[in-house]
Amino acid sequence: MGLLSGKVAVVTGGARGIGAAIAYKLGAEGAPVVIADADEEAGAYRERWLRSNGVNALFIKADVSKEGEVASLFRKVEEKFGRLDALINNAGVANFKDFFEETLEDWYKVIDTNLTGPYLCSKYAARIMAKNNGGVIINIASTRAFQSEPNTVPYSASKGGLIAMTHALAVTLAKYRIRVVAVSPG
Repeated sequence: MGLLSGKVAVVTGGARGIGAAIAYKLGAEGAPVVIADADEEAGAYRERWLRSNGVNALFIKADVSKEGEVASLFRKVEEKFGRLDALINNAGVANFKDFFEETLEDWYKVIDTNLTGPYLCSKYAARIMAKNNGGVIINIASTRAFQSEPNTVPYSASKGGLIAMTHALAVTLAKYRIRVVAVSPG
């Protein structure tokens, strides 16, 4: 029995990198972990790897920038587990292009994944959490929200927006006993 036994967590972008490490740690502490990722091959691999390491893991393919896929993700989580205790909004993309070469499509790809995705996931996750006496939403932001580097305009804007959204969600969801925090690696 770990610290999180019986708690259910969703980690977006959980197939690789920081998300995979978060999923492993949550699972090692006893939480069933749902890995949501747009990359089906990487997500299926991560589910197998986590299971082989003793984690109760489930992969659900979902592109967080698409509301229909997000709604389906959280519907499946609620059907399977009947609850949700933690959402880790980790999915993110970056394209560090020369500012003058960047296209509006480049901008939208980053904003849609890094900012709209956490908004949608938080909205659908909070509906489940509110029915189960609360939970926690952890937004993985970045130090780029506070101190940028050249040619990181969409990424920095998305992470700055995520910090602001964290404040707004925290005060909005407090009455439902849902804590909202951000962590800024970097």
